[in-house]
Amino acid sequence: MPPAKSSQNTPGFSRRERQIMDILYSLESATVNDIQSRLPDPPSHTAVRTFLKILEEKGHISRTKKGREFLYTPKNSKSSAGLSALRNVLSTFYSGSLEQALTAHLTDNTNKLSDSELKQLNKLINKARKKGN
Repeated sequence: MPPAKSSQNTPGFSRRERQIMDILYSLESATVNDIQSRLPDPPSHTAVRTFLKILEEKGHISRTKKGREFLYTPKNSKSSAGLSALRNVLSTFYSGSLEQALTAHLTDNTNKLSDSELKQLNKLINKARKKGN
């Protein structure tokens, strides 16, 4: 089964679970209808609820009652999930090398960084250098 278009398939998640998690991270919290309306080739309402129940049982999301519906929220922060996904991409595609990943990104002609982005990257590199990283 191919990975979801929106992100790399993360170990422990099926393609559909990953798509749902991506939606939850982008919205911060959502109802079944919110999620279903954003899924490619959406499954039934019941199937979405089943995926959410599985994700809740795995400990990835929580739910709270809001009126007649439940609101689903990721348990891990967006930044924590992003860092985990980045580590997975680095491991899978760049032999764990941040340098190789940045080189690929910075030498891709479709990625144009603004002067302010380049200045910020330079500040971060200098800060890391001072810390001894």
